[in-house]
Amino acid sequence: MDLFLLLKTVHVLAAVIWVGGMFFAYVVLRPSLAALEPPQRVALHRQVFRRFFLVVWHAMPLQLITGLWILFAYYGGFEGVEWPIHAMFTLGVIMAAVFVMIFFGPYRRFRAAADPAVIVPTLDSIRRWIGVNLVLGLVTIVIAILG
Repeated sequence: MDLFLLLKTVHVLAAVIWVGGMFFAYVVLRPSLAALEPPQRVALHRQVFRRFFLVVWHAMPLQLITGLWILFAYYGGFEGVEWPIHAMFTLGVIMAAVFVMIFFGPYRRFRAAADPAVIVPTLDSIRRWIGVNLVLGLVTIVIAILG
């Protein structure tokens, strides 16, 4: 396999892992948590988020690095590509910024919290921002397919 195919494969797999993880968390996991008592929900959230954020801390940089590598090594930079690549890059950077904001904002408060009065709003904030990132990720995928 040549380097271009390897980079593209890693790039797409990182996107699938990141966006797929958000889709699962938002559409499948969160509604299913209603079957648990609040303390169990919080305990499960702690485990799920710890693993999810660890995975994204690997997938997100891989996606950005491979995208930039492909862009500059094979297309000559931003001047050599059309608007869909610019849009995907812009949305990817916004998604990375949202992820970092979630991690160092509401997720940090959630990890440190023991009081339900703090935990519930942080979980709601995390959920809303993951929803924003999920929509951005799905739009990016549509642009990749159509562009």
